[in-house]
Amino acid sequence: MNSSTKPFGRILNQKSIWVLAALGLIIFLFVQVFPSTASETLEMDQSNKVISKQQARNEAIKFAQSVLQMKLDGQEQALVTYETNSDLYGYLTKEDLLASFSKKYEKKFPYDVFRVHFTHPDAVLNQLNVDVHMTTGQVVRFEKVASASTANKQMMLKYGSETEASLRSWEGDMTLAEKEKLAEPYLKAFGFQSDQLELASKEGDVGLLYHVPGSKVGESQAQIKLHYEYGAVSSLESSFSVPQSHTDYVKGQTKIANWLTFGGYALFTLVLGILAIVYSALTRMHTSFKRGIFLASVYFILSMAGTINMLPAFQSESTETGVIMFALIFQGLVTLFLAASVYFSLVGGDGLWRKSELRLWARAKEPGYGRQVLTSMGQGYAWALILLGVQSIIYIVLDKTIHTWSTTDATQSPYNMYYPLLLPLLAWVAGIGEEAVYRLFGIPMLKKIFRSTFVASLLTTLIWAFGHTLYPIYPVISRPIELTFIGLLFSFIFLRYGFMAVVFSHVIFDSILMALSLMFMGGALNIGAGIFYIALPAIVAYIIYLFNPPGKERKEPFPLKREEPLITTPQPLPHPEGHL
Repeated sequence: MNSSTKPFGRILNQKSIWVLAALGLIIFLFVQVFPSTASETLEMDQSNKVISKQQARNEAIKFAQSVLQMKLDGQEQALVTYETNSDLYGYLTKEDLLASFSKKYEKKFPYDVFRVHFTHPDAVLNQLNVDVHMTTGQVVRFEKVASASTANKQMMLKYGSETEASLRSWEGDMTLAEKEKLAEPYLKAFGFQSDQLELASKEGDVGLLYHVPGSKVGESQAQIKLHYEYGAVSSLESSFSVPQSHTDYVKGQTKIANWLTFGGYALFTLVLGILAIVYSALTRMHTSFKRGIFLASVYFILSMAGTINMLPAFQSESTETGVIMFALIFQGLVTLFLAASVYFSLVGGDGLWRKSELRLWARAKEPGYGRQVLTSMGQGYAWALILLGVQSIIYIVLDKTIHTWSTTDATQSPYNMYYPLLLPLLAWVAGIGEEAVYRLFGIPMLKKIFRSTFVASLLTTLIWAFGHTLYPIYPVISRPIELTFIGLLFSFIFLRYGFMAVVFSHVIFDSILMALSLMFMGGALNIGAGIFYIALPAIVAYIIYLFNPPGKERKEPFPLKREEPLITTPQPLPHPEGHL
């Protein structure tokens, strides 16, 4: 095979790669996996086992019938979602208080709950929400909504100082003594005695606030909040407060993350998408518009499946059918645009490389294609393990230098999916889409402008990294720092081994992380599915090989038009069989 059919550069021998892979796996296990499995919050003994959503629904119905005196006829299929107090969890993590809090207070004041949503539970209420502890099954919060949508009421409760008049109009003209008297039976139902609580509200305040004496972690105080509608208790929540300084810090960091995401990622990704269309046309003699159809279709189908799978998360924000349909249609249009960007990046990127006489993405029927797929898969597993080790080292360095910390995010939780087993399929979305846009097309495109492969790789990596700043990891610059190193390694894999190898590396890297999230949920099915998803790239590669075995290939490489190479002095790779 001539050198123009292969990626360029010297390739590490197989022994060196797998030694590094073994080292990366060991580091990953000791830094990320073993500490998590040993954590008190993830132990799967009987006392800490997460209850099913059906059990949470049953406990919520019992509570509503016994405490709220509601019949709840026909509410057996009420929506159950996972909700989290990310501010509290983040504060405890940031201040290294999570372990002590979990041991002493988590059973009664959880930061993670199953929320059971009852729509029109009776002739008066618009909605009833009941929060159930995820392991004990105890009810820790309820909210009756009679006069406004959940979204409007939540806004008013969150920004009470700005909407105090509205809240007071709902509450009615009630004295502090009347509120305390109405609160008594509910406090007892939740296991509290009013004479053992410290009243923090005064006459004229909206709602009622109690502090729990002796229950404090750092600057966080245990408290019980009650609100009223039309002369009756409408909600009760037992929780720990979050210092204002912490919430202000998170708001500031989120503002920075929005600027980085929309200014540094979305804008430049849009520009790359437009340029991909242009260069698809300019390089059409060197590529084929059929090339990206299959991968872009896979990207679109799996992305939409992931969106539909997250429908419970949408329903937790609004139960109105029109709002949900609008959200799904909007997300569908965004996904269609992204899939189109991936398609033109595949076509344009392939055209740019082939125009420069470098084939970093082999075609079916080209010499050695089936073997190259298997080789790329093997390289993908090795480099994925290396990347996991590098990521673990980066985490340690960031923790010791800028004190990186993270918190929970209900919108990304497998518990808010119809079928959590489908979560790892999104690894293929990331691997195909991101490597097509930022490596296959982005690098040669920016190389034409800056005349430097490293600069092109760095800039595309930064654009990609900025797209991950809205993840709940702080300071927000932590993720771009981490992903700059990871992205440059992906660029190295792409330039040295080709497009298939970097896609397999990315997919396997994400599949391992997502499969572990699934396996940590517990249960034989989740554990078995996690193992399957980790093995899936190998299965896919072998199936492709079966349809493209030696003997069914073209005898000669696809002809290329001779031009100045984008990267000079390309070197041939060893024969594919030497990689297996």
